[in-house]
Amino acid sequence: MKHIAPGVARRGRCIQPRLPSPCSLRSCPASQSRHTSSQARRSKTAIFFPGQGVQRVGMLTPWLEAFPRTANETIEEINHHVGYDLASIIQNGSSRQLTLTNHAQPAIMATSILILRVLEREFNFTVADNFDYTLGHSLGEFAALVAGGYIAFEDSIYLVKQRAEAMSEATRRVIKDHGGEYGMVAIVTEPEYLKPLIKVIYGFVGHSSAGNKGESSESVPPIEQVLIANINSKNQIVLSGCIERIKTLVAHVRQFLGHDPRAVRLHSDSPFHSPIMKPAVAVVRDLLNQKSRVPGRESEDMVTFPGRIPCVSNVTGRPFRDKDNLKDLVSRSCLETVRWWDSIKYLDQEERVRRWVGIGPGKVGRNLVGKEVGMRGKDMVKGGGVWAITDPAEIEDVLRGLEDTNNVMDEEDEVLFSD
Repeated sequence: MKHIAPGVARRGRCIQPRLPSPCSLRSCPASQSRHTSSQARRSKTAIFFPGQGVQRVGMLTPWLEAFPRTANETIEEINHHVGYDLASIIQNGSSRQLTLTNHAQPAIMATSILILRVLEREFNFTVADNFDYTLGHSLGEFAALVAGGYIAFEDSIYLVKQRAEAMSEATRRVIKDHGGEYGMVAIVTEPEYLKPLIKVIYGFVGHSSAGNKGESSESVPPIEQVLIANINSKNQIVLSGCIERIKTLVAHVRQFLGHDPRAVRLHSDSPFHSPIMKPAVAVVRDLLNQKSRVPGRESEDMVTFPGRIPCVSNVTGRPFRDKDNLKDLVSRSCLETVRWWDSIKYLDQEERVRRWVGIGPGKVGRNLVGKEVGMRGKDMVKGGGVWAITDPAEIEDVLRGLEDTNNVMDEEDEVLFSD
C-alpha cells in the first residue's frame, strides 16, 4: 500500500473551504491506487448507512460542487426511477415537504448511494475490496443491500419509493378510520435501566418477541397501540404508535419503574415499525418477488444471493441466510423492531469488526456506532476506528484513516488471524 503523498494532502486543502481538490483527490495516480486495500491482515471492517430523519434541504449541494459529473449522472438516474424531480425537492423544497415519508425515504437512500458512487468512481474505492459487512439503520438497510450487491440501485430506489408510499397510505388510512395523532418518541435512559424499561413496556403492550407485532395487535384498535420501534443503543429505544398512548406509557414507566427517562418526539409523519405499517409488508414482499427493472436484466430476479459481502438484517441482528430469508425479513422490516444495538454488538463482539465507516447524510448513525463500540476516529483501538462520510471534505480523512489502519490489528485479533 502506498502512503498519501504530503503534496497531495496539501493541494487538497488549498482549494476552497470544505471541498476537496479534484486534482488531489481524483487525478493523482497515488489517490487512484492507494485505496484498493488487501484484506490479508487488516481488521474486519463494516460499512453502514443512515435511516429516516437525517434528511435536510440542500444535502446534495456539496456533492454537486465537488463531483459534478458523478453527482449529476446519479441525480438524473434517481429522478428517472422515482418518476418525478426528487432532486429539486431535496435541493429547493421546504423542510416540511422533504420530511414527508414518500420524499424523505428515497431522498436519503439515493443520497447515500450517490456518496458511495463518488467513492467508487472518483477514488477507485470498491466495497468488496474494503469491507467485510454491510448494514443500514431501518431505511438504510436498502442502501446496504445495494452496497452489498443484493439489489441493483435502479431496483432499490423504485422499491423504496413504493414502500414509502405504502407506509404513508397506511398512516392516512388509520387516521381516517380511527382518528388520533401518530408518530415516534425516543426514550433515553441510563444503561442500567434499559432492560427493566423494555420489560415494563413489553408487559404494557402485551408481547415481546420479534415477528409477532402484526398478529399480537390485530385485536387492538390502532389508537391504543404502542410498540418498540427501535432498540438503538444501550440507553436508547424508540416508541411508535398513538402519541397519546405513548404519553400514557411513559407515565406508567415513571410510576412503576421509579425512573424518569427523557422522552423526545421525533420528526416523523408516520409510526414506523408498528402494526399500523402491516399493509406495507405485502407491498414490499410482492415487489421483491418481481423481476429486475434494470435494462438487460428483465428476466432475472430482483434479489441476488449471495451478495458481495454479508448484510446484517435489522429484524434479527444477524446476516441474511439465503434469498428467501432476505425477502421475508426485508418485507417485514417496516413492521418489526429495528434491532440496531443487537446488530452492532454482534459485529463488534462476535465477528470482531474493528473499523466502521458510515456513508450518507447526517452523523446519527456514526454517533450510535461510536458510542456502542467506544471509538471515534482511529485513536481508541489498535487497527480500528469509527468514521463517517457525510460531506466531501471528510473523504480524505476517512480514506487516510483506513489506510493508516491497514495491516494493523490488536493483539487478540492477531492471535485469531493466526489461528
